Amino acid sequence: MYVSILSQRGVLEIKGEDKATFLQGLITNDINLVTPHHAIYTTLLSPQGRFLFDFFIIESEDSYLLDAEASRLGDLLKKLRLYKLRSKVTLNLRPDLQVYAFWGEDVAAQLDLKEEPGNLRECFFIDPRLLALGARFIGTDFSWKFQIVTPKDYDVHRLKLGIPEGGIDLIPEKSIPLECGLDELNAISWTKGCYMGQELTARTKYRGLVRKRLFPVNIEGDPPQEGTEILQNENSVGELRSHKEHQGMAHLRIEALKAQGELLCGQARLKPYVPVWMRLEDPS
Repeated sequence: MYVSILSQRGVLEIKGEDKATFLQGLITNDINLVTPHHAIYTTLLSPQGRFLFDFFIIESEDSYLLDAEASRLGDLLKKLRLYKLRSKVTLNLRPDLQVYAFWGEDVAAQLDLKEEPGNLRECFFIDPRLLALGARFIGTDFSWKFQIVTPKDYDVHRLKLGIPEGGIDLIPEKSIPLECGLDELNAISWTKGCYMGQELTARTKYRGLVRKRLFPVNIEGDPPQEGTEILQNENSVGELRSHKEHQGMAHLRIEALKAQGELLCGQARLKPYVPVWMRLEDPS
């Protein structure tokens, strides 16, 4: 089994008697699913239903710990404080805590967890998005029993599975949740009450307005810069998002997967594929 310290992730703590009701009106998932034994993955959207932040939430003693993008953790804190108003909550960064990822064979058994998305034990939890991703831990250092690898190794692992990362695949103020697979990856509750951006997210789902999706791609040739336009038969059909080595993520028109013609990006050819977890609908 592999383990990596995810230096690109940071931790924010929320405490106080109103912490659940405070978050419930903001996030796309149901905060009531968070228990001492269950973690969730969720997002915070703009009022226009565009992606702003994604994070995991676990309950630890009397606090919620949020595992979020480290480079934008201060922005997340600022955004949450904007909506705090009179809620009895305190919000603090926790630089003393780190985020770890585990993957490989028998992850759940080796960490004494149930093989269920979100299963939580003492800040160790199965990734709520997809079992194949493995598990995570929020805390300080512990006794190493596993092969230590780099955050880049973890990125290759998640890219092969077609899992987007906030801030690089999920673009703030631009990405639409359902184009990024956030429904299938258990980030959205369709049964909870109102939250910021809910109306437009629901409209996208029930009117079938998804015409583009994020797809994992194999890159043949020198990987181009992130954001490079993707062409098919000289027509623009999308753009490349993040990539590590020859594995990447691309935002593509769904029809491009069925059309004749190679996908060209810079000097490279892209070979997209549909990950096993994705429910792909015909855009016609």
